[in-house]
Parts: sequence; C-alpha cells; structure tokens
Amino acid sequence: MTYPWLQAPAAQIATTARTLLGWTVSANGVRIRLTEVEAYAGTGEDPASHAHRGPTPRNEVMFGPAGHVYVYFVFGMHWCMNIVCGREGEAAAVLLRAGAVTEGLEIARERRGNAPDRDLARGPARLVTALGLGRDANGTSALDGSGPMLLTPPPAPVDPSLIAAGPRVGVAAAHDTPWRFWLVGEESVSPYRRHVPRRRPSTLPV
Repeated sequence: MTYPWLQAPAAQIATTARTLLGWTVSANGVRIRLTEVEAYAGTGEDPASHAHRGPTPRNEVMFGPAGHVYVYFVFGMHWCMNIVCGREGEAAAVLLRAGAVTEGLEIARERRGNAPDRDLARGPARLVTALGLGRDANGTSALDGSGPMLLTPPPAPVDPSLIAAGPRVGVAAAHDTPWRFWLVGEESVSPYRRHVPRRRPSTLPV
C-alpha cells in the first residue's frame, strides 16, 4: 500500500498534514474522520517538534518509517497520537488533533463519559481516548492492519477551499507557525487557545 505523502520529505510536512484531513482512523470499534491536524518537522527548524534536537529514546519513532504511529504522554495524564511522515531518517509527524466519530458512537460515548457528540474526539487526548488507544500503539503501522489502529483515505480528496490554517495549539515554541489545519464548518474542530507561559510566583520579600 502506497500513498504520495509516504514518500514526501520532512520539509513538506505542512502539505502532508493538509493531505490527511478527511482520512479516517479506526480502532476498537470506533471510527473517526479527521477534521483537524497539526504538522511538526524535525529538520532543525521547528523548535516545537519533539525531534528538534535529534533522536532520543522517546522520539525515535519519528525518524521513520512513514505511516507508523508516534504516541506520547502529556501533562502526566493524556496520550496524544501522531502519524509519522517524511523519508526514513528525516523526522516529521502529523498530530491528530480532532475528528468526528462516524462509527461506534455508543462506544465512544462510554469511553468519554457521555460527552456531547461534537466533543467525543475534539482534541488530541480526547481522540485517543475515544479510540481506546494508548502507549501500545506507539511504533506500530497505521496502514497495513498489523497495529491496533488503521488509517484509511476518504473516497475523494478534501476540497482545498474547505481547509483553513492557523497557529498551533499548546506549544511553548513556534506557536505562531500556521501549521494547524482544519476543515471549515466542522463543529468537532477544537477551539484555539494561544499558549500562555506559566509565571513562577515571586519569592522576593515585599
């Protein structure tokens, strides 16, 4: 199985991310149509990328092969999931930010505590929870059916006029880089919140 984005270099990650809008991810009885994604490059020019400073035990999956899943833990409580892109040895990934549940609604509702349908996968951690996935997906293929998740293309590519772009969410560095892409008019798209650095309380005497 081959798709053009599997051969695209890491430097073209923004284009690749747009390509994945409208694709579906399915696992454990739930199918989700992707409505929002974010691009991250490990080419040394994207300080928001986990691979910005080179390979580590945590990010080694990002260096290939393309089409595999990169899962990481955030805030000590949430799993987030990415699709590895770029030629082998070139780190890049697309964060699956949000989507609309198209199959397995009851299962997703149960996993998400009966949240409103638009919120079932409205955010990267919620999406992973709705699919019933976690660390076990890390490093597995998303394309050949050998892993716990399957990524499949839409019947036809999404109309480019329906795709919007803007700043990334929740990153401390390069947060204004317009590498977040979403489908216009989709209520499952997560709300934008610009990163605000946390300030440590002053310990100086008053």
